[in-house]
Amino acid sequence: MPKVSWNTIVVAAALALAGPAWGSTDAGQQRVVDLKSMSVAELEKAGALCQIHKDYEGATRYFREAVQRDRESATLRNKLGLAEMQNRQSDAARSEFEAAAKLDPKYADAFNNVGAVYFTQDKMGPAAKYFKKAVALDETRATFHANLGAAWFNQKKYERAMNEYARALELNPQVLEEHSRNGVTAQVKDTEERGKFYFMLAKIQAKHGDLDGCLVSLKKAKDNGYRDLSRVYNEEEFSRLWTDARLAQVVPPPVAK
Repeated sequence: MPKVSWNTIVVAAALALAGPAWGSTDAGQQRVVDLKSMSVAELEKAGALCQIHKDYEGATRYFREAVQRDRESATLRNKLGLAEMQNRQSDAARSEFEAAAKLDPKYADAFNNVGAVYFTQDKMGPAAKYFKKAVALDETRATFHANLGAAWFNQKKYERAMNEYARALELNPQVLEEHSRNGVTAQVKDTEERGKFYFMLAKIQAKHGDLDGCLVSLKKAKDNGYRDLSRVYNEEEFSRLWTDARLAQVVPPPVAK
């Protein structure tokens, strides 16, 4: 089944904000005391610090306390959901993302992240539904288009998928290489489909004049076992590469008869 690759970048915070809990001999009890004495802003920064150190359980604890103090903050709900998702608590994460979206119906990141949870659970229909909502709320976010493309691709709706990927690359040529700052990025991971995905991506890149990126994608298509690479010499999108020696290194030209 298709899988998801998802990443989150969180702003770093000063270690001092975590308080004595980091060095205490009774860290569990001390941390509880610290949580109650910290402001919402301090809790938020401490949660971010935990994420930097991959302490997702700690991050969840800090953000949950922050949410208890400010239940109407869609941003805090979203951050708690991200921490829970990193801690492999998918259902709890989806609940927080849905709460964030309900609190702020224009919060595109929250809708995107609900979709990402569904994507990780191989529920591509609901995933596409929420990714579409995110795109509708902010059409300029390349990540949202790429996520929707991934959901379409995994449903074998290839034309729709590549239209979304094309738009994503128009907005940000590096979108498939970068982590999302506020949410998650879904990518096609199914072994059987991966080669086809990279070939179709190469065609988009060639069409937009990104010949270097196209060659990289063709190499990935080859590495993932795509069997129809010879099509590059028949499809017009690749015509600017036909005389490029680098293409022959990836895909040998047809033998003249």
